[in-house]
Amino acid sequence: MRSAILLMLLPLMQRPVPLSTQFAEIAARSGGRLGVFAQVIESGDAAGLNETERFPMQSVYKLPIAMAVLDQVDRKTLTLDEKVSLSAGDMVPGLHSPLRDRHPRGGVDVSVRELIRAAIVDSDGTASDILLRLAGGGPRVTAFLRGLGVRDMTVATTERAMSKDPMVQYRNYSTPRASVDLLKALHAGRGLSPAARTLLLQDLADSTPGPQRIKGLLPRGTTVAHKTGTDGTRNGKTAATNDIGLVTLPDGRHLAIAVFVKDSTAGLVPREAAIANAAKAAWDYWTARQ
Repeated sequence: MRSAILLMLLPLMQRPVPLSTQFAEIAARSGGRLGVFAQVIESGDAAGLNETERFPMQSVYKLPIAMAVLDQVDRKTLTLDEKVSLSAGDMVPGLHSPLRDRHPRGGVDVSVRELIRAAIVDSDGTASDILLRLAGGGPRVTAFLRGLGVRDMTVATTERAMSKDPMVQYRNYSTPRASVDLLKALHAGRGLSPAARTLLLQDLADSTPGPQRIKGLLPRGTTVAHKTGTDGTRNGKTAATNDIGLVTLPDGRHLAIAVFVKDSTAGLVPREAAIANAAKAAWDYWTARQ
């Protein structure tokens, strides 16, 4: 009788821990508020934690800005080869900007294509602000997002404004679910031509910041097209440590995932570990269901 009962219980014992439960356990070690949403695009299977809560995007918002500019290129109001003259006043102070570091006094002409790559691959703040201007400002980028069906993501202001007042970053917000909606739109090519989509996906795959985030625990060689966002630490608290991206699973399916850590008192290592562990949990969960 006991053996029969054990055989009946075995399938229950082998059931995997729900992803939402795993996310909650990871959140407890993040030092702040964790928001995550993950979805296999081809099947629609999804799981999340605090996925409808708003989180400051920081540099994650460079992705919708770049998409809105590429939309202008597709509409032929801009060209990728078009040059933009940058002055000393265009150089954003206090934030990460290799472009500013190379040309602190301006006096340089940079193509739209170079600005997009700098903003996505290097997360350049100066490039992002120029692109936001070319896109028509925050309201125009937000309108572009609404046209894609992406709700609960708002681009409101510049990197320069965020550098002057840390509270401004909360105006550039997204929910994890909205970020996944944006990734799904990009994957499907909604709002972008095939050429623009290919260009942007390559830049996202080449993005250098955050190697210990979504990519951190995934198998070497996994294709991850992603965009990070990070605030500085003030008085022991970091408002934003983020990463969103498209991950190619071993069977060719695509995992869209957004992980945000808000208002954390933990150091960089545990914050990035929370993102890496959330991505690895989703990877393990769905690769076991190929």
